[in-house]
Amino acid sequence: MKIFLDTANLEEIRQGVSLGVVDGVTTNPSLVAKERKPFREHVLEICRIFEEQKIAAAVSAEVVSTDSEGMVREGRELAKWHKFIVVKCPTTAEGVRACSVLSREGIKVNMTLVFTPSQALLVAKAGAHFVSPFIGRLDDISEDGLAMVRQIVEIYRNYNFKTEVLAASLRGPLHVVESARMGAHIGTMPYKVFEQLFKHPLTDRGLEVFLKDWEKARESLGDILAPAKTGSR
Repeated sequence: MKIFLDTANLEEIRQGVSLGVVDGVTTNPSLVAKERKPFREHVLEICRIFEEQKIAAAVSAEVVSTDSEGMVREGRELAKWHKFIVVKCPTTAEGVRACSVLSREGIKVNMTLVFTPSQALLVAKAGAHFVSPFIGRLDDISEDGLAMVRQIVEIYRNYNFKTEVLAASLRGPLHVVESARMGAHIGTMPYKVFEQLFKHPLTDRGLEVFLKDWEKARESLGDILAPAKTGSR
């Protein structure tokens, strides 16, 4: 499963990309607004972070119009900014119409705010590159977000849709793991959730014990990291 960061914070993106396991970024107007920088400049800086590491990333940039004509106009402009950019549209009737137009023009579209398998079916037929089902937000209203992802993956497999399932609104490591088990192609998550993927108390405890044991044995064993001495002739 590919891992995307759901953030517009440049430092978080740099830290994630430096680990070599981050494949892209999903942004939205709210996330970009928090950074207090011009939108175009900020999105291009995100793209450059991946370019510097020679990673062919996907960076979602969202339209703000609510009518299909406006979405298409904005989507065409966003797609010109950088080859990594994927145009993000809401899953409304107008958004699906815009997705159909943009997809026919070869522009990659991420259809967001998906909450039902029927919505996912429509965006796949409209040619979406990504579909973004929101797991956590469904859980918030006592619905099963992971069940929705399972149904979407099943439908897409039944009909060999090329649209990739981008599991979104992931609230913790279990959401990530279960989405991967179900076959979601991508999981996008806040940086704090990404950090939690590394964490386990037994890992921390094990490392602590190993280091203490090494300190006890260091004098008798010598420093294994010290450069080997070469004999003189």
